[in-house]
Amino acid sequence: MEIKRIDVKSDNNKVETLDEISKFLFKHLEQYGDKLESIQAAMEYSLSTDNSKGGFILAAYEDSEIVGAVVINRTGMNGYIPENILVYIAVHSNSRGKGYGKKLMEKTIAETEGDIALHVEANNPAKKLYEKLGFTNPYLEMRLKK
Repeated sequence: MEIKRIDVKSDNNKVETLDEISKFLFKHLEQYGDKLESIQAAMEYSLSTDNSKGGFILAAYEDSEIVGAVVINRTGMNGYIPENILVYIAVHSNSRGKGYGKKLMEKTIAETEGDIALHVEANNPAKKLYEKLGFTNPYLEMRLKK
C-alpha cells in the first residue's frame, strides 16, 4: 500500500484526483458519511491557502486503485480546541480487515502537527482502532440543530 499526501504544497492535488477521492469517501463512508458536497467542502477547506484554514488529505493506493482516504482540517483554534480535526476516514469495503485503516491512522498521526479530534458514532467498529491508537473520550458532545 502506498500513501500519498495531498496538500497545498504537493503536486498531487489535481482536480481528477480530488474528484476520485471525494467519490471514494462518499461511497465507502457508508452510513457514517455525508453528502458529496459536504465531503468536497471539507477537502477544499483542507487545501485552502487561507491562514485560518488548511490541513491535508491522505490517499492510500493498492495497484493504482484507492483503498483508503483521510481528510484532516486545521481548526485554527490552538490552545483551547485541538489544532486539527479528522473529518473523514474510509477504507474500501473490500479491503477492510487488512490493516489499511491502522496504517492510514498511523500516517495521519505522524503527519499532523498538534492534537487531533475526531467524531465517531458509538456503534462504529472503527472506535476500537481509535482507542488502540490513543484517542480518548473525555467529553460528551452536545449539539443544537436549528
